[in-house]
Amino acid sequence: MIKPGDTLPQHDFTFITESGKASADTQVLFGHKKAVIFAVPGAFTPTCSQAHLPGFVALEDEFQTRGVALFCLSVNDAFVMHAWQQSQNAGAITMLADGDGSFTQALGLAKDTGAFGGLRAQRFALVVDNGVVTQVCVEQPGKLDVSSAEAMLKLV
Repeated sequence: MIKPGDTLPQHDFTFITESGKASADTQVLFGHKKAVIFAVPGAFTPTCSQAHLPGFVALEDEFQTRGVALFCLSVNDAFVMHAWQQSQNAGAITMLADGDGSFTQALGLAKDTGAFGGLRAQRFALVVDNGVVTQVCVEQPGKLDVSSAEAMLKLV
C-alpha cells in the first residue's frame, strides 16, 4: 500500500469536458501543487453520493483558500464520472476515472466486491504535495470518518 513519502504512480487519466475527451497524467495533475485525492467505491452509490462527495463540495472554498486542489477517484469510466460531477454540482472537483482500476491497484488500495461490482477502490483519501504522498487515510469498511472532507481539512 502506498505510504507517506511515496511518489504517486505514473498513470494517464481520461476526462470528459464540455469540449470533449481530454487526458492528463499524474505529473501534470499533481506536480507543483498540494492536493487531496479522495476515493469512493462507486459513483452514484449511496454513501458516496449522499455524504462523501457532498462534503467536499460543501467545503471546496475552504480547500481552495488553503491552496489545495480536490480530486475524486473511482473505478468508473470517464462518462460516468462526468455525469456524477454534473449531478452533484461538483465542478470545482476534478473527477479521476480509473476505468480498469490500474491506478487504484498500483496504490495498493483496491478491493474486490465480487459479483456486486467487481474491482473497486477502498474508501480513502491521500494528501499529496508536488506528487508525493504526505498522508494516507483509509476507512474501515462501512465507515466515513478519516477520509471525510472535515477530516482532510485538519490535515492540510
